[in-house]
Amino acid sequence: MKNKILLITFTFLSFLSLKAQVKSPSEFLGYELGSQFSRHADVVNYFKHIAENSPLVTYHTYGKTNERRPLTYAVISTEENLENIEEIRKNHLRQTGILDGNPTTDKAIVWLSYNVHGNEASSTEASMKTLYNLITEKQDWLKNTIVIIDPCVNPDGRDRYANWYNQVRQTPFSTSQDAAEHYEPWPGGRPNHYLYDLNRDWVWATQVETRSRLKIYNQWMPHIHVDFHEQGINNPYYFAPAAEPFHDIITPFQRDFQTRIGKNNAKYFDEEGWLFFTKERFDLLYPSYGDTYPTYMGAIGMTYEQAGHGRGGLGIETDQESTLTLKERIAHHFTTGISTVEMASKNAEELAEEFSSYFNNLDRKYETFALNGDKDKIADLKELLDRHEIEYSTANKGEKISGYSFTDNKDGSLTTTDQTLLVTTQQPKGHMVEVLFEPKTKLNDSITYDITAWSLPYAYGLDAVASSKSYSGKNTTETSNISNTVNAEGAGYIAKWNSLKDAEFLAALLKQDVKVRFSELPFSSEGKEFNAGSLIITKSDNQKLTDFNEIVVETAKDFERELTVASTSFASSGPDFGSPDVKLIGNPKIAMLRGEGTSSLNYGEIWYFFEQELSYPVTAIDTDYFNRIDLSSYDVLIVPEGYYGSALGNGGVKKIKDFVRGGGKMITIGRSVGYFAGQDGFSIKENRVEENKEDANSPNLTPYNMRTRERIKGNSPGSIVKATVDNTHPLAFGYDDTYFSLKLSSSNFGLLSNGYNVAYMQEPKVVSGFVGSEAYKTLENSVVFAQENMGRGSVIYMVDNPLFRSFWQNGKLFFANALFMVK
Repeated sequence: MKNKILLITFTFLSFLSLKAQVKSPSEFLGYELGSQFSRHADVVNYFKHIAENSPLVTYHTYGKTNERRPLTYAVISTEENLENIEEIRKNHLRQTGILDGNPTTDKAIVWLSYNVHGNEASSTEASMKTLYNLITEKQDWLKNTIVIIDPCVNPDGRDRYANWYNQVRQTPFSTSQDAAEHYEPWPGGRPNHYLYDLNRDWVWATQVETRSRLKIYNQWMPHIHVDFHEQGINNPYYFAPAAEPFHDIITPFQRDFQTRIGKNNAKYFDEEGWLFFTKERFDLLYPSYGDTYPTYMGAIGMTYEQAGHGRGGLGIETDQESTLTLKERIAHHFTTGISTVEMASKNAEELAEEFSSYFNNLDRKYETFALNGDKDKIADLKELLDRHEIEYSTANKGEKISGYSFTDNKDGSLTTTDQTLLVTTQQPKGHMVEVLFEPKTKLNDSITYDITAWSLPYAYGLDAVASSKSYSGKNTTETSNISNTVNAEGAGYIAKWNSLKDAEFLAALLKQDVKVRFSELPFSSEGKEFNAGSLIITKSDNQKLTDFNEIVVETAKDFERELTVASTSFASSGPDFGSPDVKLIGNPKIAMLRGEGTSSLNYGEIWYFFEQELSYPVTAIDTDYFNRIDLSSYDVLIVPEGYYGSALGNGGVKKIKDFVRGGGKMITIGRSVGYFAGQDGFSIKENRVEENKEDANSPNLTPYNMRTRERIKGNSPGSIVKATVDNTHPLAFGYDDTYFSLKLSSSNFGLLSNGYNVAYMQEPKVVSGFVGSEAYKTLENSVVFAQENMGRGSVIYMVDNPLFRSFWQNGKLFFANALFMVK
């Protein structure tokens, strides 16, 4: 009895000692939590303080943002668990089959991700309170639970928002919706440095934050993952269960357990008298979210949405005439976070058992996806699969694999080559494979929050077959066998033009002042056939470069490009190197619009493309001062998606037309096509469905509760459509006569009568995803990509954004062609 009393006394004294050593967030920061927005550096310092003073926490850095802010996570559990954390982690992974062995675990693993959208800033504040509460008041839950906290997924966006707000807010803060502190300037704090929405990047992994995080996430594969968000100021709080549609791969247990967590959250909200809603808006379909990606990896993936967002500030008057404060927002996120950990701890064994069951049940419709295509495109897909640690192999040459043909959109077959990629669903991450590769997205509800199609064979431009049979291949290590030689005596070099890698090679040559030509027609040289668009690099054009041969060969080596030596500029067939059909590319000077009126997301996609993929200079010009800029020093002007009515005005349109007529080239993307449609001098026009006059004037008797479903008839939220391609046009060099495009909008434009319809639909074919019945009608006789001449210049219309979220790999060469090939 005496020993028991001593143990209890020792435990109590240890608890008091711990509380004395670690400071609460308010004590550490020097201000009451919720009275101002914390800078990211202060949050990092607080987590360091806790880790340095508590044996229940370890704190780690997993990467750096583009603006050099640390990406971090904390691991919270008991001392005993942390001492054995590596064995616990490995034992957990054995449940998935990723590691071999017999799993025996009753530990729950919960991952809490905060502030993926920078201006949804209450959650990072809540993360500090959650950390403190777990180690000071909820230690019992930690005996069978490992909690991972990422306090800020998007530090660059958060600091952009927090620093702006701290600069402009009034003292005391204003709750008026009219106050400047509730109106962020362009581009806002939501996206990261490159203005990407990180909550749509989990699968595509284009951004440094995502790529760094996935390395750690794949080491843990938690049972539960929560993504903390904010929404409009008048919507109180949202938590699971999610809205339909659910992907059919989601198990009954995953559905049930998120509901049980939701009911636990509701219990605490009801006690406090806080409003909330569930089962609305936020579905579980698109795989690249912070709730769906973990779900498809076996977790209970959930989004929690608090009212506030970038307008919330420290406090704002809502339309319900109540004041929403940052302190309240923190309290709500703190409560759901703690409630979720509680549910994990109380159900740890069940979570472990069901998690293991998820990975053991690999009964899928398709067992093998076989893919043929350009070597570069195969390599790009492998790189994506590697990021997710998804297994693949190379087929044995000469096999015939039958199944659903992605190209023909019906049953067909594929004959394997020594480059054919095989991806099987019979692997630990087989469910995710099924989701990413499935030919058609199954929708049990057409009202969705994001795009409804994304199939990787279409996104990467590969010929593919989905087979219900299992095929085994061989694991091979890629080795480059390219060996280019210097052509000291000959006419120059020829290089193919089939992929973005070829465009990167071209950009590198141009930056070194190497002059490059391309052929507008197919040709043959010394027994080899070359397609239109092939690059021709001649000694004649580069006589001023004393080290011309060395530059070309070394650059080709850097980009693993194979050069064909041309001993003569005389073609065996087709145009000779000096033909008018072999055109000089030059070194184009490129400008693009940014600022008010411009879609920050599309601007970011273009910015990222130039800096991180093409590696070619571009000048950003803000719409605020665009009308004062002399465009004569530029060759190309890119107009991203946006609404330019007030941003450009009549003066801006005239300036652009003068630029084009004088020999410039304008590239319009997405909604910006609609801005120029119908304006004087531009022949593109919007496709509209003719209304019956009687129908137009008849009363609308659609019931109120069916109006949303009626409206989606005119929507196209992201589907895959099949287009015909005129691959003799320079805009389509490197493509076949068919292109699968990601249709992102219901705005469609008619075929040009005075220009070139490069990719278009006459009889529309939707191969995957949802298109409303009225929107479908506008697809008929519509363009995807088109070009028209204006004076001495050219206008390019890219109705479907080929750089969308940087994941539609097969569209990027169209954009490179628009930059370099179209004259």
